[in-house]
Amino acid sequence: MTIKDVTPNPKRSSSSDDAAAPLLPKSKGDEAAAYDEFNGASFSGAVFNLATTIIGAGIMALPATMKILGLVLGITMIVVMAFLTDASIEFLLRFSKIKKSRSYGGLMGDSFGRPGRVLLQVAVLVNNIGVLIVYMIIIGDVLAGKTEDGTHHYGVLEGWFGHYWWNGRAAILLITTLGVFAPLACFKRIDSLRFTSALSVALAVVFLVITAGISIMKLISGGVAMPRLLPDVSDLTSFWNLFTVVPVLVTAFICHYNVHSIQNELDDPAQIRPVVRSALMLCSSVYIMTSIFGFLLFGDDTLDDVLANFDTDLGIPFGSVLNDAVRVSYALHLMLVFPIVFYPLRINIDGLLFPSARPLTTSNVRFGCLTAGLISVVFLGANFIPSIWDAFQFTGATAAVCLGFIFPASIILKDRHSRATRKDTTLAVFMIVLAVLSNAIAIYSDAYALFKKSTPRE
Repeated sequence: MTIKDVTPNPKRSSSSDDAAAPLLPKSKGDEAAAYDEFNGASFSGAVFNLATTIIGAGIMALPATMKILGLVLGITMIVVMAFLTDASIEFLLRFSKIKKSRSYGGLMGDSFGRPGRVLLQVAVLVNNIGVLIVYMIIIGDVLAGKTEDGTHHYGVLEGWFGHYWWNGRAAILLITTLGVFAPLACFKRIDSLRFTSALSVALAVVFLVITAGISIMKLISGGVAMPRLLPDVSDLTSFWNLFTVVPVLVTAFICHYNVHSIQNELDDPAQIRPVVRSALMLCSSVYIMTSIFGFLLFGDDTLDDVLANFDTDLGIPFGSVLNDAVRVSYALHLMLVFPIVFYPLRINIDGLLFPSARPLTTSNVRFGCLTAGLISVVFLGANFIPSIWDAFQFTGATAAVCLGFIFPASIILKDRHSRATRKDTTLAVFMIVLAVLSNAIAIYSDAYALFKKSTPRE
């Protein structure tokens, strides 16, 4: 496989942000002349890339949050989380402009020195590797099936063709890795993924449309009950359980690690704020509709991963065909999300391992080795970890919440350049308190539930 190098060969200065610095030069002078084939990313391409960063596996867990919170509180929390995400990204962009930082890591380095930059890179490493392994596991479960608690759940390909070596889990993941993930991961500009990102968003909409259509059909025929509007809080345990949805909601909106890369490639970097808001509005709409129709369709039987509910008899004509359409569309969606999440992972691991090296795109050897190594780690993790939904929630309660709220709020409170307003400080304190308190309760609740599950009954 050939990795085409389209980047000029500038030296990385000692004051460089880090390896998360943009892969393209900021100025459009002599250096930009080398980019006769690239004149800057478009607004729509940037929106699709950021929206694809946001919409991932988190969408599958949102109907389950409705089961816990009820529709009213659940939808309210999605909207609140979207506003908090917009505010935290605004913090990053505004303070990056003050410092002229062109990466999240560079901004953390400006505020907290090298330890802050390294902490950011480690958080991206933990979050993104965990997310990518989850994506690959879901793809394997959907296409090749899985065995859980002694029961085998047939995958789509297994149901269509029967069981063969080529549609087994390892073979499917290997084919997907070599045929889809590896080629898409070799692009050196994030804007090169704009078309696959647009298709990814379209596939998420297809999933939503099919789910909505099934729900409406069953609603007309009287096959679904009115969903619960408010949470069912009957004791202290059920109250604490409400906080377990916070990591899921946080994970569903995490996109901060890609914002600077997208801004750096925009034809007009000032468009990044409307890009962010457009992407958040698009994703919030998809999230709300998916949550409503998913919970309406399955009610209190909604599983933590609503995709697993589509392995049952829907009780409508062509139900099995619609089940397969939902699962295949979502598996394809995740395949196209993979390179968008992989992109900042590679950049940040390069900055962590080679902080003084030249920009990543100037070295095909380093670029290729990091790409192959990281894809191999994700592939092995997906094959040897049977199910990591609990680990995924743990990731959301730790690395994801740091990337989305704690780090941006800490930059405001540090206020190295004395530019934060009283409103900024108040909102930053609220973000940190909400993140730390709710996620501490979520981790405790999950750990307690696992402990009870593993304790033998007398």
